[in-house]
Amino acid sequence: MAQDRIATRRKKLISQLKAQHLDALLVTSVTNVRYLTGFTGDSSWLLIGPKLCVLISDGRYRTQIEEECPGLEAVIRAVDEKMSARAAAELASAKATRVGFEQDVLTIGLYDTISTASKTLELVPTQGAVEQLRQVKDSEEIAEIRIAIGLAERAFAAHRATLRPDLTEREIAHGLEHTIRGLGGVGAAFPPIVAVGDRAALPHYRAGALRVGQSGLLLVDWGAVSAGGYHSDLTRVIVTSKLSPKLEQVYGVVLKAQLAAIAEMGPGVSSRKVDSAARSVIESAGFGKYFSHGLGHGIGLEIHEAPRMSPQGETTLQPGMVITVEPGIYLPGVGGVRIEDDVLITRDGAEVLTSVPKSWESCRVDFV
Repeated sequence: MAQDRIATRRKKLISQLKAQHLDALLVTSVTNVRYLTGFTGDSSWLLIGPKLCVLISDGRYRTQIEEECPGLEAVIRAVDEKMSARAAAELASAKATRVGFEQDVLTIGLYDTISTASKTLELVPTQGAVEQLRQVKDSEEIAEIRIAIGLAERAFAAHRATLRPDLTEREIAHGLEHTIRGLGGVGAAFPPIVAVGDRAALPHYRAGALRVGQSGLLLVDWGAVSAGGYHSDLTRVIVTSKLSPKLEQVYGVVLKAQLAAIAEMGPGVSSRKVDSAARSVIESAGFGKYFSHGLGHGIGLEIHEAPRMSPQGETTLQPGMVITVEPGIYLPGVGGVRIEDDVLITRDGAEVLTSVPKSWESCRVDFV
């Protein structure tokens, strides 16, 4: 069944290539190769077009390819053979002359070596061909994302229940990843952001040596990777002692903004409109300049995928997209609030896949 799903993805891509009058596409992104073949290794390229579909790899992965990609043609290059030379030879054998490449992935150096290996190739830059397909998840991908969310939520619940004032940000971050692995996940979706006090005003803060008890505010941004390679991404605020009325106000504004954005989501809605729904709430409350990033992004085989929801967003939401919704307000020297959930676009609206409570009252935690 999995190979049937993957073959369908390749057929959709080939239809795009035909429309662009391309004989083939050279896929060098590790993630895109995995999406189109099921192969979970690296150091491998895929050549795909109306008249060829071949995975080029090396001897380290011979058995793995046989196990993960049954029925897919694979070429194992010799130890002393360059990937570029092997790719050029395969393209020549298929009589492909106009070949697309992933312009955001292929380096200038590799471009030059491929051009040198075959003087007859016309290399055409392409952008986002596979990534556009990856935006819309099938049922098995959505199931994997649900698993990744479950792993993240169980890990968070365990650490929230055992929170102590002497724990450092770094200890909590490492503990979350360890717990996710213990629950059967591959690991954390990214190094967890665990920020105490005014450090929560840094959206991409790196967990350090501050202890939880040094402030009443703790921001945790974390996620998990399922065994199947799919990601989740959540953010919650924990309150361990009385905070200033301003921070409580900020939390209320961010929550209102997030709920407004989620209510706007559904098939046919522009990503820009969803971003605007949240941003207008924050701007109306006087905190517009403190919301310094886009509203959200797709998740899947990577933690940041298309589509992006921002003031410049041009994507029309479609059923099967899974997108984070994460408005935030960051007050330098004071603290920050971000609330993030993973949302699935359905045929008739949107489903919030994450379930960690987020009311102000639910943020309160008493130390063990």
